[in-house]
Amino acid sequence: MLNVITTDSASLLAKAIGIYDNGKCALAAMFANDERSLCGHFALYCVFMSRDSQHITVLKALVAEQGQFPSLTPDIPAAAWYEREIHDLFGLTAVGHPDLRPLVNHENWPNHLHPMRKDFCMQEAAEADGDFPLPKVKGEGIFEVPVGPIHAGIIEPGHFRFSQAGENIINLEAKLFFTHRGIEKSVEGRTFEDAFYNVERVCGACTVSHAISYSQAVETLTGAKVPRRAQYLRVLAAELERLYNHIGDIGNLCAGLGFAPGTSHGARIKEQLMRLNESVAGNRFLRGMVIPGGVRMDITREMAFEVAATVARVQQDFNEVMGLLNKNDAFLDRVDTTGIVPLQAALDLSVVGVAARASGVNADMRRDYPYAAYGELDFKVPVCTSGDVAARLWVRVDEVAQSVRLIKQILSEMPEGLLQVALAAAKPFDSALGYSESPRGGNLHWVMAGENNTIYRLFIRSASYPNWPAVALAAPGNIIPDFPLINKSFELCYACLDR
Repeated sequence: MLNVITTDSASLLAKAIGIYDNGKCALAAMFANDERSLCGHFALYCVFMSRDSQHITVLKALVAEQGQFPSLTPDIPAAAWYEREIHDLFGLTAVGHPDLRPLVNHENWPNHLHPMRKDFCMQEAAEADGDFPLPKVKGEGIFEVPVGPIHAGIIEPGHFRFSQAGENIINLEAKLFFTHRGIEKSVEGRTFEDAFYNVERVCGACTVSHAISYSQAVETLTGAKVPRRAQYLRVLAAELERLYNHIGDIGNLCAGLGFAPGTSHGARIKEQLMRLNESVAGNRFLRGMVIPGGVRMDITREMAFEVAATVARVQQDFNEVMGLLNKNDAFLDRVDTTGIVPLQAALDLSVVGVAARASGVNADMRRDYPYAAYGELDFKVPVCTSGDVAARLWVRVDEVAQSVRLIKQILSEMPEGLLQVALAAAKPFDSALGYSESPRGGNLHWVMAGENNTIYRLFIRSASYPNWPAVALAAPGNIIPDFPLINKSFELCYACLDR
């Protein structure tokens, strides 16, 4: 159930605190929209998702041209990054924010230009020479260790600055958003179908999840009823995506502590699943499978047999590899009690996905807000409570078994029927929210329609966005050689930030 409440900026804080209700409703997203051509104001949207019911509340606040609103961050910590991003992209100021440093805009971007405003002009964006302040820890014997933004591995850029006393990390400051692509801006004015090509490529590893979230929002706007067979095929694609991600992530975690057998086996099994993806969708990342209105491709009986056989073989192989880990004392010594995110911190930051469930947050959008065919399928949501690297590892291991269980059900219960339906006309300036549970957690897509089934505003909140602040929280108290383990146990995406 989706409930929209409209207020003014003066009442925003009080109403938000009331809906938040001491954390009973998580702040799932917060973003701005330039609606001056519609109502003469900017608009702020706060999306709250109940932790104990299928209830979503969207709090909308109108902000005047001067662009100020009361900060939610002191009372709702999860708002911190959202308010900094709103300040960068729209020039709206969260009054009372404890740390309103730039987030998205780096020092080479002019402070007076806000790219998500409708009147933004790219020709004015000359190279700037500003400052990007990073807080320092001061004291006797404290030193800094900078890492990145260019790394030894083939990964995306991110700068991490550690403050240390002896071997222990005291503080970690992360500077991200190095390669922001402006996807939300680039799709403005484009049709739902044209924009989909960009949206599907927000993140290669979460292609299906982003496609489902966006498609659901568009389908709500157009009143499209997706055929039941297409809903099952969407779940099949989503669980194949979860499988190869989780198994590959476990292999990458092994690489973080130099356990070569786990790394090699993880890469080997992931490769089998990537080849299966190519058989199903024609490409290794399952692109083009999900589209607004349904799915583009069907699976044949022969293909279903191939999926079933490969998944069964992978599960047996994977279980044997896990036997190498859970009986290896040296491995367990590195992952147990390392990089802990306490339950209350996970709740305060609205952490999602594996990272949340490893800290005791019993939440999964597939179960709590059923979409596609998940409401018709039987599966469990694995939860741990220790909040450490080990917990994030074992949650993934258990989720692999659940994904295999889901795929078997899908293949045995697949209904007949159409694959897609045409999109009707959306009412201009209506908006809708789509969501899905990616391998990293919930992905949200909010779409406001323009004229003739075009996009007036698209907002994307990937699972990585609320989880990156938790990485900085998990690092202190550990040593720098453990940071690759901590970072890889979250397995977050840079590209999802650089949307």
